[in-house]
Order: sequence, then C-alpha cells, then structure tokens
Amino acid sequence: MAENILILGGAGFVGSSLAINLKKHHSSTKIICFDNLRRRGSELNLPRFKNLDIDFIHGDIRSPSDLDPAIFNSVDTIIDCSAEPSVLAGFASPQYVLQTNLLGTINVLELARQINARLLFLSTSRVYPIETLKSVNLVELPTRFSIAPEQTISGVSHLGIAEEFPLQSYRSLYGTTKLASEMLIEEYRQAYGIQAIVNRCGVITGPWQMGKVDQGVFVLWLAAHYFEKSLSYIGYGGTGKQVRDLLHIEDLLSLINYQLENFSELDGDVLNVGGGADNSLSLLETTKLCETITGKSIPIKSEEIARQGDIPIYITDSSKISSKTGWEPIMSPEKTLRDIYNWIIEYETILKPILS
Repeated sequence: MAENILILGGAGFVGSSLAINLKKHHSSTKIICFDNLRRRGSELNLPRFKNLDIDFIHGDIRSPSDLDPAIFNSVDTIIDCSAEPSVLAGFASPQYVLQTNLLGTINVLELARQINARLLFLSTSRVYPIETLKSVNLVELPTRFSIAPEQTISGVSHLGIAEEFPLQSYRSLYGTTKLASEMLIEEYRQAYGIQAIVNRCGVITGPWQMGKVDQGVFVLWLAAHYFEKSLSYIGYGGTGKQVRDLLHIEDLLSLINYQLENFSELDGDVLNVGGGADNSLSLLETTKLCETITGKSIPIKSEEIARQGDIPIYITDSSKISSKTGWEPIMSPEKTLRDIYNWIIEYETILKPILS
C-alpha cells in the first residue's frame, strides 16, 4: 500500500468514501483529499475527514497553481475521482465539463510526471458511443429491457458491454473528455514511465451519494420515496423499463484496495468495472424495491421522449477484471438500496435540504 495518497475530487461521493475506507484500513497511510466543493453536500464530508485525521485542501484541478508539485512532492499515488460526472452538464455547460475533465487531466498528469507518482484514474462507461449502444438488440420483458441473444456488434453479450465494444462515433462531451483523458494517460505512460490504471465505471451508488437526476439515480429514487417527492419515467414509452447495473461503493473500494496493493501487475490496464447483469435494475424494478423498503408509494409521471444522450440499457461486463483478480461484486441491489435507506434515516436532518 502507498504511504502517501492524494485523492482528487476527494470530497465527492467516491473520493470521500475511498479516503475514509483507506484510512480505516491503513491508519499509517497519509491521505490528502483535494476538492473544489462545487457539488452540493460535499462540504458534509469535511468533519468526517477531520475525525479521521485526513488532510483536506480546497482547490481546483483546472488551476495548475493549485496542483503545485512543491505541495504534493511526498505523494506516491494519485487517485483521480475529480470529474464533472454529468452527461447533461455537457449539453448545458460545455466549458466547465471540458475544462474540468480535459484540462484538469492534463494538469493532473503534469503533477504525476513532476512528482513521479502513479495514477489510478476513474473513467466511465460513457466512453462507449451513444448510437452504437442504442443499436444493441434488445428484448422487451414485463419489467425491463434485456440484451437479446443475437448481436451484430462486437463486445456485447448477455453479460453486458465489454472493453471490445466499438469506440467509433459520438458519445457526449462528458464521455469524450473521459476517453481523451484515457488516451492522454496512455501517452504519459509511454513517454514518462508513469504507472497508471483506468477503471471505466458504470453506476456506482451507496450511502453519502447526493443523488440528482443526472447522477446518482438510485439514491435519488430512494430519497424521493422516503421524502415523498414525485418522479418521472423519461423516454422509451415512459414505462420505466430502461436498465442500469449498479455497484455498491463498498464493492468498488474492495477492488481499488486490490489495485493499490497490486499496481504493477495491472499497470496499463483499462478495465470495465460495474455490478454486472446480476446487479442490474430497471427504473420500474427500482420503484418496486423502494416501495418495499420505505413502505411508501409515490406518483410517477410518464414522459415518452428520452432526454438527449440517454440510452435504454447499459450493463457492465466486468469479466476481464474478474478473471485477472478474482474480484466480484458481493452487494445485491436490495442490500445496496437498504444501505442507502438506513443512511437517510440516520442523517435525515442534514440530508433533507439536499435530497428532498
């Protein structure tokens, strides 16, 4: 395990969960969390850091001076969780997405080069092109869409989308900034010998995620049931049959722990990381689970037209990382949603202004 870890986007959902988990398991590891606190709710993590002796630096990866090598010269591992993670934000505010996710990566790579640190980069399933994902053959079942047995596209099977899925075509500005970042990382690996691992993550969720419409849908859905807010099934006939796999943050943390301890073995890998077909839900199925867990039923509107950039199904095929490491997700969707529910109950007072 590295002695000094810098987590960029460290006050966000993934970054803060990672920092706290690593500190609890490796108390001698020095952890620095770096964040611009732009996302509402991220400030709630600062007292949690203080309690565990995790350092916090308020800064922005868009600003090279905030990533001064003199400040971080003792860091040996950088974990980059700092992206603007919304596809919709790319349509509404392209400048912020481009500067954070693309210029930010350049600044991060320059820091890694100058301090000779290795880089664990959280990328996204959104690097796969929208139209190609939409052209995956589907079967409509009573509660969900499902991937059909016969496919004409490489890298798609009943297991989901694998790393061999074609990358040619458009994928949203968000997805493009992440794919461009992956390519820059590979160039820096070759040119400067920086060790790097890229995880293409699907939907990650769990306690301490401040769910919104465009990011954190499972927290949003459960919180809406708990606080009795209305929701909408958007697109694909408004039936709620669109599907995503979900990965509990604890399962991601167990993988990252393994990767940090076996970095050289996985150096250069680009890996799909997600819950997989066994841990997938449609919105309709999510509603039923939320009703069971909360004991509440809420009105859900139907809108037939999908939003820009949306896709009917995405399931991660993580068999490459599973066969390399033996890692498998162990948290079921029901267990994940129950964890979120218990977290909302415990912290209702501070969460209500954000999640309701």
